[in-house]
Amino acid sequence: MPTMGPAAETPDAYIAALSGWQLERCAMMRAAIMGAAPFEETIKWTNLVFMANGPCILIRAEQHRVLLGFWRGKRLREVDPRIKASGKYELGNLVMTEATEVTAEQVAALAAEAFRLNAELGNPAART
Repeated sequence: MPTMGPAAETPDAYIAALSGWQLERCAMMRAAIMGAAPFEETIKWTNLVFMANGPCILIRAEQHRVLLGFWRGKRLREVDPRIKASGKYELGNLVMTEATEVTAEQVAALAAEAFRLNAELGNPAART
């Protein structure tokens, strides 16, 4: 998996390290997510992670694509059918290239629903 150099220490540094379409896309998505619900943003696993009752959403910029990942992504496929299941739990990713069309409104709708699911169902990282 390609890396983007040294891990950023803050969300602002993560965005600042990007360029081109990835900078524009990630900055738009970050603003849409933060505007959709009261998330706490942090850096975890070298990704930009949005926390709300546990991990909720991540943004990961790679060499040729950007991932918008959701801990409960399998439940968000009705909101955006482009979300692909990933891993053995409820993870799901929207994988984007420069050509992928996604609006701030779409990202905000996904973020609001992801926030609601974590509020209703609890921390997705807590294994019972």
